Amino acid sequence: MSKVVLITGGSSGIGKSIGEFLQEKGLKVYGTSRNPQNYPNSKFPIVALDVTNKQSVINCVAEVIKKEGQLDILINNAGVGITGPIEEIPEVEIKNNFETNFFGPINMIKAVLPQMRKQNSGLIINITSIAGYMGLPYRGIYSASKGAFEILTEAFRMEIKDFNIHMTNVAPGDFATNIAAGRYHAPELENSPYKVPYGNTLRLMNEHVDHGSDPGIMAKVIFKIINTKNPKVHYKVGAFMQKFSIVLKRILPDKVYEKLLLNHYKL
Repeated sequence: MSKVVLITGGSSGIGKSIGEFLQEKGLKVYGTSRNPQNYPNSKFPIVALDVTNKQSVINCVAEVIKKEGQLDILINNAGVGITGPIEEIPEVEIKNNFETNFFGPINMIKAVLPQMRKQNSGLIINITSIAGYMGLPYRGIYSASKGAFEILTEAFRMEIKDFNIHMTNVAPGDFATNIAAGRYHAPELENSPYKVPYGNTLRLMNEHVDHGSDPGIMAKVIFKIINTKNPKVHYKVGAFMQKFSIVLKRILPDKVYEKLLLNHYKL
């Protein structure tokens, strides 16, 4: 039987690219969206899901299992961006970001684990971000939520190893998707002491996404992981310098690395 894959946030961007590629390779794919009716032409079924709502998470997983009788792979892809000076981002927006990028995926994992234990097999792929490996100016909350998810995966892997369930992180760099459109942007306040540097950094970030890599690259990496017997703890996918920035952070003195980031963002 074909493996059954559930991709959160599978209606657009990276999630859609992954879903279409896996479907072409013969896997049974389900994507998710808060509003499935908006995607009548999707190449794979879209199930209703709001990752910030526990009951919605439970219902989504139950629906897939009821239809297929199994659930082999969960790809935690749903996520939202957030930018702004940390001092000026409303607390409610910080909490909303963590609800989607951190607590939502935790609840998805909790929902699928009983079925995977029952099957004595399963794979959970957590889509994080290269931004989660470093504190980036005006992206600090996003970096923190993705970094927390990276660390959580490391712990989770060791807790579920006895159940023949594998878990891994895949950290993408900048890809050409519509993530910037759904990102929360703290407003550029006229009287803000951060107005000029934040505005310049925001435009630079949007340019990086606009000129990002093809999301199809991520799809091929995910397919390769699915066909790997023992996936690694971490995978990084993106331009060479984006991946190399993680290496530099490990080997350079903290202040030297900080200076590199400041130069990169022209701060």
